[in-house]
Amino acid sequence: MNTLNPSSFLNEIAKPTPIAEEADIVVCGGGPAGVAAALGAARMQRQLGQKPNVRLLEVHGQLGGVWTTGLLSWIIDAGNKHGVMSELLEKINAKRAQMGEEPPVKTGCPYDVEQMKLLLEQMCVKAGVKVLLHTRVVGAHVDEQKKLTHVIVENKSGRQAIGGKVFIDCTGDGDLAAQAGCTCEYGRPDPDDPSKIQAQPFSMLCLLTGLERDLTKPYHDRELYDWGTPKENLRAAMRAGGADPSYGKPTLFEIYPDLFTMMANHEYGFSGLNAQDISDATIQSRKEVHDMIAALRKQGGCWSKIRIVATASQIGVRESRRPLGVYTVSLDDMVEGARFDDAVCRCTFGIDVHATRKTNAGGGIEDKPVGKTQPYDIPYRALVSAEVDGLLFAGRCISGDFFAHSSYRVTGNSVALGEGAGAAAAVAIKQNTKLAELAYGDVVFPELEKMWGLKQV
Repeated sequence: MNTLNPSSFLNEIAKPTPIAEEADIVVCGGGPAGVAAALGAARMQRQLGQKPNVRLLEVHGQLGGVWTTGLLSWIIDAGNKHGVMSELLEKINAKRAQMGEEPPVKTGCPYDVEQMKLLLEQMCVKAGVKVLLHTRVVGAHVDEQKKLTHVIVENKSGRQAIGGKVFIDCTGDGDLAAQAGCTCEYGRPDPDDPSKIQAQPFSMLCLLTGLERDLTKPYHDRELYDWGTPKENLRAAMRAGGADPSYGKPTLFEIYPDLFTMMANHEYGFSGLNAQDISDATIQSRKEVHDMIAALRKQGGCWSKIRIVATASQIGVRESRRPLGVYTVSLDDMVEGARFDDAVCRCTFGIDVHATRKTNAGGGIEDKPVGKTQPYDIPYRALVSAEVDGLLFAGRCISGDFFAHSSYRVTGNSVALGEGAGAAAAVAIKQNTKLAELAYGDVVFPELEKMWGLKQV
């Protein structure tokens, strides 16, 4: 992996950083977990008789993270979730019905990226969440009692500090946890050289048009065919045009009859913690995507009008930091189908490790280390920092091991984890209780059930 190591240092002139504002709850990262955390926090504050005082920070120009900036277009492990995730599915399907569009599949959840941007923004506005876009978290202030008191941000207004009572790291990469000094794991040791670290590859997604649903069914319809056949057919078509995809199981997902998303590349050997690596992988992957579409188009037939609508502004990074929590979700939990009294989310998605190095084995997906796993719970304790007070994690940057992370990282789980973290933050502030001492199962979850309408108030 490429790394950037400073050869020397520049001593900057110290100057005061203005405190721009104070909030009860500051959510860093406006992806699936971050939006859900902000909504969960604001709605819980209102339910507890308080005025919402939640600030949501996002580095890009829209909410949604990998859903929107990353063009993911497909939500996994969402069907068994209550609350925000269930609400999103209802709104997505209602909008599709309003447009006269039938769902393209019976399982999974495709969505329109532009509609998702608008939906997330308006849900936050309605809930009273204050959103700040184009803002990157670049530092954190932890006091002598190991309490996180402020995040440092940079944006068009300059360098500022934002104070809070509880902070939730929903950056995906554990950026806030790292800035706060938390112990973090990343990837796994290379079996051939334990001094090196391996991590799952990046992927660049794109939106495509010019395809006709019926003519291209052999390349995308996983209900008419088995799961693998359309991928094999698509790879063969690309190879026939002179492009061999770096991911052995290239996939087309139908959004509308004339709009598809494609995931067909793996960028190996890059670190999700290194800016130059991410930049190089983005440039390399975007060229490969264009080369693959050109290879399909030149064959004519059902590919004669295919064209790229957009490639993602944010390359898909599958894993980065895993900060240390009070509890660490493990492969053993998956095998045993662990149940916890303080469960925030039940995961039904299995182990999904995209090969950490280029290999023909499995077409880019590694064999599972165990024969079978079961649906399992993620406890609230895995969302609580073991080292810094006032800090929660949600989304793929919770506390877990390499294999558990490959399962819970999908976005249906991220939403549930985010909502749970946001609700816990609101209750902890109301009760003046430390996060690590909060009785999630006895106190927070019953309040969530009331909020979801599952129990009589």
